[in-house]
Formats: sequence, structure tokens, C-alpha cells
Amino acid sequence: MNNPEKLSSAGKDSKWCFTSDRPIYLQIVEELKRRILIGQYMPGERLPSVRDLAVECAVNPNTILRAVSELEALGLVTGQRTAGKSITDDTARIESLRAEIARTYLDDFISHMTALGYTHEQMIAMLERKNNNG
Repeated sequence: MNNPEKLSSAGKDSKWCFTSDRPIYLQIVEELKRRILIGQYMPGERLPSVRDLAVECAVNPNTILRAVSELEALGLVTGQRTAGKSITDDTARIESLRAEIARTYLDDFISHMTALGYTHEQMIAMLERKNNNG
């Protein structure tokens, strides 16, 4: 089974809570990625400065630099050293990554439900009931 990224539901201005099961920089990558994918950071918007993020996260600025480098490698953040970093304007890239993560969640859901003996039709019926009943 796939292990989808843990995209938390913390808000843009919420306190950062790190766990000991993964490196802190990866947890920062995941949270910033989540904020980008759900539109809390809009395409073209400037990312907070390394210093501001480090203060907000209560981590060393080098940890933020490593996280931002990962986001750049993913194509979610762009920018020049002196001009700061911005969220990519490439909305297709953002939507592609969002869809990729959604597919991972779906694959895991289907795998777990199949292991419990549910058919695809039963899964669909359950989702529809859940959607209609809240």
C-alpha cells in the first residue's frame, strides 16, 4: 500500500507542531505544500522570508532553506536569491501535484476497503451516503 503524504488541516497562521517520526524540514515541506495546494498561498504570491518562517516555525533558518529548496525542486516555488521566493505561477503544476496526492489517497482507500471485503460498488454507495448525510 502507498503511504500518502500527511497533509494536515492546520491553518495558514496556526502554530507549527512537529513530530519525531520524520525530519522537521520534511514536515515543513509537507505543510507549505499543503498550503499551496489548497490555495492558502496563491500562485505568484511571495512566500514569507526565510527569517520570518524560521521564527514562525521556531527552527533554524537553515532548516527553512532546506525545505524551500525541496519546494523549488518540486516546481512549487521559484525565485531569485535577492528577490525572495514566490509560489509558482504554473497552476497546471499545482493542480497536477494536487491530483497526484488525491490519487494516492484513493489508491490507499480502495486498498484498505478491498482488504475489508468491500466491492467497488459498495465503496461508491458508502461514499455517496457519507456525502449526502455529512
